[in-house]
Order: sequence, then C-alpha cells, then structure tokens
Amino acid sequence: MRHELRAFEDLDALARGAAIYVSEHARDVETRDTAFTFALSGGKSPWLMVQDLVSTSVAWSHTIIYQVDERVAPEGSDLRNLTHLRECLAATAAPIEAMGVNDDNLEDAALRYAALLPERFDLVHLGLGPDGHCASLVPNDPVLEVTDRLVALSGPYQETRRMTLTYPALARADQLLWLVSGADKREALEKLLDGDHSIPAGRVEAGESLVMADRQALKR
Repeated sequence: MRHELRAFEDLDALARGAAIYVSEHARDVETRDTAFTFALSGGKSPWLMVQDLVSTSVAWSHTIIYQVDERVAPEGSDLRNLTHLRECLAATAAPIEAMGVNDDNLEDAALRYAALLPERFDLVHLGLGPDGHCASLVPNDPVLEVTDRLVALSGPYQETRRMTLTYPALARADQLLWLVSGADKREALEKLLDGDHSIPAGRVEAGESLVMADRQALKR
C-alpha cells in the first residue's frame, strides 16, 4: 500500500507531531454517535506521544483504546504495554480494552478479545522493528499466516510470547499511523515505504497510511 511520509527532526518532535495528528483525528469524529476507536502498540515513541496527547483536547470519554499487541507477562510488569498505557492515561477518562494475557487459556482469551474489536478502527498506531516486524507480527512466525482470526498468539520472541492483532484485524483500520525513530530502523523503513513484502510490516494493508519518522531513521 502507499504511505504518506512526514519527517521530524528528533524523537521529541516526532512525538509532539504525532500527538497533534491524533488529537485532530479524534476531533474529526467527536460529532458522531460512536466512540473514537484507537489501537496502540508499545514502544518509547508512542508513550511519549500519549504523554503529549493527554494535554490536548481529546474527548477521552468519547474514546476507546485498544491494544495492538501485548506480551504474556504478569500484571503490572514493566514488560507489559498495558502498564505503560495505564500510567500515561491515568489522568484521563479513556476506557482501555486490555488483552487477557494472564488468562489460563490464551487461545480463548484471544477469541474473546477479537469479539471486542470494532468493525472499523478510526486509527491504529504501529511501530517498526529493525527486523521489519510490526505489532507482534514477527519474521518467520506462523502468526504471519493467520487469516481466519483477528487476534492470535505468536511464538516466543525476545523471550516472551505475544498476543497480537493479525493482518485481517489491521485491515480494519481506516487510518494507520506509523511512528519510526532511530538509525537502526533505516533499512526496515526503506522496505516499508517500498511495499516490500519480505518484512512483516510490508504486508499490512489498510485504508490509509501515514508514516512519521525522525531524521535518524531517514538519514542516508
């Protein structure tokens, strides 16, 4: 798919720019009856974005936050995306739909999470790993071939299993927002922008896609 690209001088500018973009996007849907549906991945840049976002005029009571992916780790663990998400949004009224990674039956938990997902996401945030992964769709994992479920489990990756939205779930996004920072992402970013299917991120399809990247990720 085609990606719009916006460049930022550094990580802080990237986070501020992303927060402004999300708040504008949220305001565009405030007048409708249904909530603004926003799915978030983990990582340093999104937490900085959310911290900046809290000070904007987002109607948090009219927003539902979903998780793009989550590590199978104990409640409150620093490894959990949910831990950081709750910290960042503590001052807001935004409801968070959390993935049930502490349930006894993870396959059932994935099915239950899938049932909670909206027919369309207004906005889905994705990061990009140096290996070209996004969400927890990681290279050479069977989860990449899951087409009959919206939520699935990856194998061990960086020592933990993950629950993740699949390609069919990401395809429900009206708008994707990629945040990419750091020199170690240069090769993966180039492949993403080229639509290279050799990396997991290159296989994502959705309504529209905006890539926000800092100069380090874009520098030659």
